[in-house]
Amino acid sequence: MKKPLVDGIRAIAIFEAVKGLLVLLAGLGLLGLIHRDVQELAERLVRFSHLNPASKYPQIFIDAAASVTDARLWMLAGGAGIYSVIRLAEAYGLWKGRRWAEWLALVGGALYVPVEIYHLLHRFSWFKVAVLGANVAVVAYMAYALRHRADVERELADRSARL
Repeated sequence: MKKPLVDGIRAIAIFEAVKGLLVLLAGLGLLGLIHRDVQELAERLVRFSHLNPASKYPQIFIDAAASVTDARLWMLAGGAGIYSVIRLAEAYGLWKGRRWAEWLALVGGALYVPVEIYHLLHRFSWFKVAVLGANVAVVAYMAYALRHRADVERELADRSARL
């Protein structure tokens, strides 16, 4: 019996649920900015952070905030909602041992790998190495789990029988 296999899948499910909830909260935060002066909020945030508003990066942030519209906020919040639904559905499916969720985790994670490699090669950072490593580990784990699907199904059946 491969108890660690299901435990690993459930750990990935928790990780996906956390990602989905964080993006959902960010989307709700964007909705909170509708009908507000986002540029003024950005300027206050820069001052609160004791940054020089005339320096390069704070000015880029303020200029970007100046171009934010209510329609763009709605669009970003909607995208965050869709992303959250997908991540939370994936988490539920992984937790319940659904094959479609395992495929979703595998394919979804694999789609990010080339992008992460590109960003790592463009500008190296240890954080990017860690993100790429974690994503490759999830993809490899899901590939392994799908190859050993019969063991996973047997373990889930045994757990259900014990409950």
